[in-house]
Amino acid sequence: MSVPHHVLVLGGHGQIAQLLTPLLLRRSWTVTSIIRAQDQVPTIEKLGAGLPGKLNVLVRSIDDVDSQDRAVTILDEVKPDYVAWSAGAGGKGGAERTFKVDRDAAIHFIRAAASKPSIKRFLLVSYTGSRRAGASWWPAGEWDEYYKSVNNGVLANYYKAKIAADEVLYETSKKSNSLIGICLRPGTLTNEPAGKVELGKTAHVKGSVSRASVAETANALLGADGVKNGSI
Repeated sequence: MSVPHHVLVLGGHGQIAQLLTPLLLRRSWTVTSIIRAQDQVPTIEKLGAGLPGKLNVLVRSIDDVDSQDRAVTILDEVKPDYVAWSAGAGGKGGAERTFKVDRDAAIHFIRAAASKPSIKRFLLVSYTGSRRAGASWWPAGEWDEYYKSVNNGVLANYYKAKIAADEVLYETSKKSNSLIGICLRPGTLTNEPAGKVELGKTAHVKGSVSRASVAETANALLGADGVKNGSI
């Protein structure tokens, strides 16, 4: 039987987080779900019905986490040993909020987690285009086209915010003696049921994956032995 863990889920009301939470609870783990509004509490509390793990729901605004110290305050309150980041501005509030949440708050939590030797894993949900260059095995021109239309086009601010946070996770966890950083980079998200996924050396930068599959993958990575720092 695996050792029970306490996972802090940031962005707990998001769709992936709501799919991930019961998977973690089925392991008999403790989950503390951070949500931004009191009226979201009943929705999250239902996720733990009949499951062996313990579910805590904490109402806090990630928008207010404007320093590492504020992130540390939440970590000290919750005392997790794993952190799963599935928060994001979701396109609401314009570029300012995208950078405030997807970049700045994420970075504050990453650095705060690294300052706590008791925190062993930090899983950050990103997206497939969050990288500086395309993979050498991708079809010629695919990355250039994607970068132009997506990273330098419709998701320009999101790309800048996400890659900044992703790179801080990689560099911080690489230097840490205690924290393993896992950057999960799914393709375009759908609401299909969970199924098989292409993990690691994907054939294309383009592609889709269900939110349920992302949650299943995150659950597997948090539960697996021998996981190392990296982006997948």
